[in-house]
Amino acid sequence: MTHDRRSFLQSTLLATLATQAGPWLWAGQASGSVVKPRRLTPGATVGLVSPASATWQTDEITLIKELLAALSLKVKVGQHVLDRYGYLAGPDANRAADINAMFADGSVDAILCVRGGWGSNRILSRLDYKAIAAHPKILLGYSDITALLNAIHARTGLVTFHGPVGVSTWTPFSLDAMRRILFNGEALTMENPRMMDDGLVVTRDRIQTLTPGKARGRLLGGNLTVLSAMLGSDYLPDWTGAILFLEDTNENVYRIDRMLTQLKLAGVLDKISGLVWGKCTKCAPGEGHGSLTLDEVLNDHIKPLRIPAWQGAMIGHIDSQFTVPVGIRAEIDADLGTITLLEPAVR
Repeated sequence: MTHDRRSFLQSTLLATLATQAGPWLWAGQASGSVVKPRRLTPGATVGLVSPASATWQTDEITLIKELLAALSLKVKVGQHVLDRYGYLAGPDANRAADINAMFADGSVDAILCVRGGWGSNRILSRLDYKAIAAHPKILLGYSDITALLNAIHARTGLVTFHGPVGVSTWTPFSLDAMRRILFNGEALTMENPRMMDDGLVVTRDRIQTLTPGKARGRLLGGNLTVLSAMLGSDYLPDWTGAILFLEDTNENVYRIDRMLTQLKLAGVLDKISGLVWGKCTKCAPGEGHGSLTLDEVLNDHIKPLRIPAWQGAMIGHIDSQFTVPVGIRAEIDADLGTITLLEPAVR
């Protein structure tokens, strides 16, 4: 075979693969480019989906509609939002269909997940990543929604958002963070509130430096349990140089230990440039006197990495929380306990 003939065949093959793979692979995953969704504006339409646990109380949907209306947003409810299949919000095919439909729908500007729970991992293979890449838009949620946030970012390059779900308690703190990120497009610095409770020092939502210093990288992460369950799949992003943020709830400390060990053995912790530990609500040591504390487990796993790290961020199963863009470059300051976006997360 001549050199020219070989070059022609190679070029043809690459062009064919690019066409078949679609923009979600070549424009997003392969090149590592970041795709920013359009910002929210008054009058925009938000699609409601239930990718995980069931929501069968219609009043919950009514409350979410009223909340969004108060933000001058319209609502489109997914066809299967109130479906139920055991503890899931309907069969896998239907939950995935709602997400695919909302991304493909030109009248929908953003997508809000009603709740977390469990089930998002089950539908990752059913999502139409090519269509998602062709119609980039805001996707907001946390907890079990971690699976969607990371898989969609990994497959399409789309920036997704770890923040309140529809049934969350939307406190002034959460609303302000969401508005500044999703409406205003601010490259803001996120820091915990400084509540002193009539005392001389901050007593609530304190931060604790694990390893001092500053680090820069893409923000990636979410719920530790969900991320651990995704290890070994094709739905996780490249962790190299990332700022990893983690949160969890209702897990005994030995389970946190086990899952951090999982991340270590999978090579994730050795690749990141910095770490932010949010809140681990109801993560007390187990019964008896033999348990490690959460502080001891974090010291065991995080301090040996010798990367800037801090704990106590307003990320997790709490009423007041940050809206954290997944995939956007940021700088953390482990001494001050801050996350500073280096660019807007929306366009």
